[in-house]
Amino acid sequence: MDAFLVSTVAVAVAEIGDKTQLLALLLVARFARPAPILFAIFIATLANHAAAALVGASAVDLIGETALRWGVGLSFFAIAAWILVPDQSDRGIGWCERLGVFGTALVTFFLAEIGDKTQIATIVLAARYDTILWVTAGTTLGMMLANLPVVVIGGMAAGRLPLPAVRVVAAATFALLGIVALFEPVSGVVAAALAR
Repeated sequence: MDAFLVSTVAVAVAEIGDKTQLLALLLVARFARPAPILFAIFIATLANHAAAALVGASAVDLIGETALRWGVGLSFFAIAAWILVPDQSDRGIGWCERLGVFGTALVTFFLAEIGDKTQIATIVLAARYDTILWVTAGTTLGMMLANLPVVVIGGMAAGRLPLPAVRVVAAATFALLGIVALFEPVSGVVAAALAR
């Protein structure tokens, strides 16, 4: 259950102000049809994050536990730094508008999520917790929690969010996850020693 909760919170926080959230805002502003856009975001995220979690969960067998622990910890720090860099708004989604609202939202959201910090976070979380199902469920829920208000409320909240402050909170969350990932085995040893 830790994998699900951490994945949900990490991605929900990291997604605030992300380019895919801005894309969701652009889609709802252009089409004004929240239901198919939300469903497309859900399907695109589920497919993208399931593939990312599969890659992450396979990493344990490939590189070993110690190297993975350091890789995961340092990756969380990299994501924290990445969050602090504002994304550029995606342009030019008109090429696939002939697919309709759902098709346009599905294709553009899936493509925008490739290589995004939330996809990288999904890989890292799956490597950390070694569970594809709970990480995928958590990161998908986190993505939906972050994008639901954007799609439903639309442009009303666009200029009111203090994105620099939100980015700092998201970066601090990932840095904390990095510290926990790096020092968890040490804390386990300390706890075992204190229990004696």
